[in-house]
Amino acid sequence: MTTIAVVRKNGYAAIAADTMTKWGSGKETAEYIINHSKILKVGSTYIGVTGSATFKTILQDYFGRSRAYARFDTPFEIFKTWHKLHAALKQEYFLVTGHSEEDVLESSRMDALIINARGIFGVAAHRTVQEFSKFYAFGSGGDFAMGSMHSTYAEPGRSAESVARAAIEAAAEFDDSTGLPADCFTVKLARR
Repeated sequence: MTTIAVVRKNGYAAIAADTMTKWGSGKETAEYIINHSKILKVGSTYIGVTGSATFKTILQDYFGRSRAYARFDTPFEIFKTWHKLHAALKQEYFLVTGHSEEDVLESSRMDALIINARGIFGVAAHRTVQEFSKFYAFGSGGDFAMGSMHSTYAEPGRSAESVARAAIEAAAEFDDSTGLPADCFTVKLARR
């Protein structure tokens, strides 16, 4: 399981994620797993993903290809990127898309949070893309992370990184599928 948080504050964007992986009742912490980070860098963009631990490796492989469409500047560009990614997930990585009679679209079976100089964004499993103005969180400890960010965001001395890191720490305290240490990355936002 995973908890990821993004924050936009005072001209900076930050992304933070826990580093624990769960397989049923078992857990693997950063103490035992070298490649424990749930955040990957694609160009100048940071992406954190929830879902299977394999998704990070798949995304590294997919976005590492020179022909991969990888644009993250606007919600529409992110949607187009994820649309092409979903096709590759099915054809090349054998994604089992899941099916519910209530679903009108196939699921990519992962949620992602994204930061870059253009802002903070989220992509839900059915490829809904949103741009956030302050903060957001996905994952098993997402509700705890959202509560933490709601209570710390307005504190004058808090940076985007500090708010994001506190969110993951709160999630790790109360969600048994979230574990420390937290990874955190920050970028300076471009002027609009």
